[in-house]
Amino acid sequence: MEAVSYTAQWTAAARALETERPDALFNDPYARTVAGDMGFELLKRYASPVTVDYLALRTAYLDQVLLNTLEKHDIDQVVLVAAGMDTRAYRLDWGTEVSVFELDRAALLDVKADLLADATPSEGLTHITVGVDLAGSWESALRDAGFNTDARTLWIVEGLLYYLEETAVRGLLGTLAKLSGSGARVAGDLISAAALNNPVARPFIKALEEDGAPWLFGTDAPEELLRECGWDTEEIKQPGEEGSGRWPYLVLPRQVPDVPRNFLFTAKLR
Repeated sequence: MEAVSYTAQWTAAARALETERPDALFNDPYARTVAGDMGFELLKRYASPVTVDYLALRTAYLDQVLLNTLEKHDIDQVVLVAAGMDTRAYRLDWGTEVSVFELDRAALLDVKADLLADATPSEGLTHITVGVDLAGSWESALRDAGFNTDARTLWIVEGLLYYLEETAVRGLLGTLAKLSGSGARVAGDLISAAALNNPVARPFIKALEEDGAPWLFGTDAPEELLRECGWDTEEIKQPGEEGSGRWPYLVLPRQVPDVPRNFLFTAKLR
């Protein structure tokens, strides 16, 4: 697995730590398994308490977006873009019949399949993994795996976009829109431009750079970015804003300039 893929292991380690809290925002019984010892070693290298808290909040937020979207919008298929060591196909009660596609590097998906060999996908799911390089051409591989461009789709793009150059971010979001049928939605996270140079997070960012997985993209106008790529924003939340989840830190209003921020978003096809 390449450097970016290692982020999947330490984010799984963060999910394991959250699961073991008495006030856990979610339960991921598979997180320690897929994180492995490497995941916890990497977590020590990269993560501060703020990072771990954010990863927990992000996971819980996107869990709820997924379940709410399934309930309210008659979704036929869900695509986990850069799925990494995500275990939603196993740990959530989806409550409906739906096809779930996981996109990521084949090597990572193979490792995860081995680690979860004794686990069973949740009832009603058709679970399909698609080994691709998201930096290259992957659309035909997804279609060949059974993806229906006319069906109503939810795309989850979690923990990916800040690792891409801006042209790649726009290309990816635009491709998701082109592959989507009426009623499609996308959810994920972004960071602000100031977050790329946040002095408080500099040791973390520097460690990512040294390990070949630098942060490359941030935006202070997520709504504009999504609109230009074919999506109308339904919700943008900063951690700490009402409805975002547990966040014990100060949150500054959007109108305060040059602030390192995380954005959680949901949008629908234009």
